[in-house]
Amino acid sequence: MIELLPLLLFFGAIFVLLLGYSVAYSLAGTGLIFAAIGIMTGHFEASFLEAVPNRLFGIMNNSVLIAVPLFVFMGVMLEKSKIAEDLLDTMATLFGPIRGGLGISVTVVGMLLAASTGIVGATVVTMGLLSLPTMLRRGYDPGVATGTICASGTLGQIIPPSIVLVLLGDVISSAYQQAQLEQGIYSPKTITVGDLFLGALIPGLLLVCAYIAYLIFKAIVHPETVPAIPKEERDKVDNMFHRVIFALLPPVFLVGLVLGSILGGWATPTEAASVGALGAMLLAMARRCFTLSILKDVMRSTTQVSSMVFIILVGASIFSLVFRGFGGDDLVREFLTDLPGGVFGAVALVMLVIFLLGFFLDFIEITFVVVPIVAPILLAMGLDPVWLGVMIALNLQTSFLTPPFGFALFYLRGVAPASISTMQIYKGVIPFIMIQLVALMALAQWPALATWLPTLVYG
Repeated sequence: MIELLPLLLFFGAIFVLLLGYSVAYSLAGTGLIFAAIGIMTGHFEASFLEAVPNRLFGIMNNSVLIAVPLFVFMGVMLEKSKIAEDLLDTMATLFGPIRGGLGISVTVVGMLLAASTGIVGATVVTMGLLSLPTMLRRGYDPGVATGTICASGTLGQIIPPSIVLVLLGDVISSAYQQAQLEQGIYSPKTITVGDLFLGALIPGLLLVCAYIAYLIFKAIVHPETVPAIPKEERDKVDNMFHRVIFALLPPVFLVGLVLGSILGGWATPTEAASVGALGAMLLAMARRCFTLSILKDVMRSTTQVSSMVFIILVGASIFSLVFRGFGGDDLVREFLTDLPGGVFGAVALVMLVIFLLGFFLDFIEITFVVVPIVAPILLAMGLDPVWLGVMIALNLQTSFLTPPFGFALFYLRGVAPASISTMQIYKGVIPFIMIQLVALMALAQWPALATWLPTLVYG
């Protein structure tokens, strides 16, 4: 019976979540209820709960996590000050003469906005409001338009600097240290957020290139689905050079500065995020879009998102502590190590579970609840921590894009006009899901796609 308690705890939390209760309180509440039952029946040691205060103070003292609100502030400021909107208009005009050019501009701007914001919902909604009406008005096929927006919006999962990678980096680092201790290895090597940023850079850029290649393919095979912007509309734009200089280069430079300072080792993710937040404010001021009202909106949105992240982290910490108190980590370890296929079978099953959970849980819950349980076990099998982190991020991105439960599809459905059917959105993302799966298999086949750059830079 005691071996079933960790499973009952896990599925009990999923059941409460499906009832519609808040994620943080579902995780913490389920954990505490099961802990109370375990204490009364003698199956749980109350001393495990004494570690809760230390865990909470550890969250508050974690300097890496300070980067989360700063990155959110940077992205929301770029959105609220209309910098993202001008960036999209400029890119659309720049690529307008070619078929599929508008879709390419949406992909590139979605990549930049997703990287700076890092929140899938915010990016998809923003791109849906800004670009979907424009694409439909200019004759784009609804499926291509919605698929491009959903796919580019989820790029924030894998393109650095990304909040997903910041959170994963912190969890993977702890899991790596735990795996070493369990094996009796005392190595000075640590895994940083910068390692994950470098590891995700090549797969992320290859993914963007694959999206663009698909749009070019559509332009060649079915040109009517991705028409060019009419010449008379392009001729209305005055001084294109001026627009590129003042609308395109500043935000691109800001994102490059933030990412470059982390990858170059000149700044920690937290320091670089603070530079990004300050830079976003300076850009808004330079464009005369910085007002007290906008600042209040940005701070309110940042507070909401950051509070959500950290309260979920608190709930997940309590849940995982109770799960370990019931011996859940030992149960998972035995199950994964006994699977046929060895390491390959264990990784395949974990990736499948994470993919399915991505239908119901956001990346924050999966990062804080599932990854701390399975990552130490997989790393103890000899897997590279950077490769594992990038695989999880890419897997979650695919999950968020897959019908019928993909979060990105729900977000776009919420802002898409009534003339766009849900089935058109589902059909539109299918080619991009195929691209994602190919990328996932390529990364599994050639781990060097994720490990080569960190090894080259950091040794």
